[in-house]
Amino acid sequence: MNRKLIERCREKALNLEPLSTKEGVELLNLPSEDIMDLMAAADAVRRKHKGTVINLCSIVNARSGRCAENCAFCSQSAWNDSEVPEYRLMNSDEIIDAAKDAKNNGARKFGIVTSGRGPGSVNGDFDAILKTLGEMKERLDMHRCASLGLITKEEAVALKEAGLLEFHHNLETARSFYPQICTSRSYDDNVATVEAAKSAGLKVCSGGIFGMGETNEHRIEMAEELRRLEVESIPLNFLSPVEGTKLAGAPRLKPLEILSIIAVYRLYLPDRDIKVAGGREVNLRDAQSFIFFAGANSTMLGNYLTTKGRAAEDDVRMIEDLGLEPSC
Repeated sequence: MNRKLIERCREKALNLEPLSTKEGVELLNLPSEDIMDLMAAADAVRRKHKGTVINLCSIVNARSGRCAENCAFCSQSAWNDSEVPEYRLMNSDEIIDAAKDAKNNGARKFGIVTSGRGPGSVNGDFDAILKTLGEMKERLDMHRCASLGLITKEEAVALKEAGLLEFHHNLETARSFYPQICTSRSYDDNVATVEAAKSAGLKVCSGGIFGMGETNEHRIEMAEELRRLEVESIPLNFLSPVEGTKLAGAPRLKPLEILSIIAVYRLYLPDRDIKVAGGREVNLRDAQSFIFFAGANSTMLGNYLTTKGRAAEDDVRMIEDLGLEPSC
């Protein structure tokens, strides 16, 4: 019965036929002995729709700490009691130097990330970000991304005109579970930001975090929303609990559960970029290389916002050892 479910969903995904909510939940509920079959199906779908190239991206934490939002998972929230660096927006040269390092390490995309509710949370920062984007466009041949919090349509247009190509803004989790994670902004605020970026002609990267206490039903609910929004890239983050946050005591997800989530998202969103991002190293450990056979076609190189990644050369070597092609 389980193999028939996997085969049916595999064929639908290969033909870009949407899976149902029921099918998605059933796949996530499969026992561990079926995970390899599930991964094999997801791998076939990745290979058909995305080939063997693995897209690599890096980010810089360009403005850190003292965020007024109360997201339960975030060490940069002023509502939490975590020890993280706090600093104002980096200048253009610092950000561009970080982008150059990322490119030298093999990243094809580079994202400017700032803490705070939006790009103008600190007076003057939005204009400075626009200036930096313009300089990046002139000085560095690299895909330019940004994650700046909530934005309006007008801000999205200004960012695109300055040289931004892609905007990142996570939904974080399912709409029905979101009040357990954040109350300082609404789920509709997040959706509106995604729609504003799309309406301005920007590509959109949007996903969420798993391991915050959500159910499999919540995980598919978020996948449904991402499918409806037609975002191009979907980052899957796996909670690495940080001391001082509200989720500090959350149990870590097991590697096989993480691989199952990746595989189901590939089947549910067959032609999208599925990117494994935060929490990969600490949660998957020796199973990291399996993310690609579970359907991922993208991952992050280097450090995250407030946590360390691993050496970029190790990730590039891992991809090449698997017979895949890093996008660098």
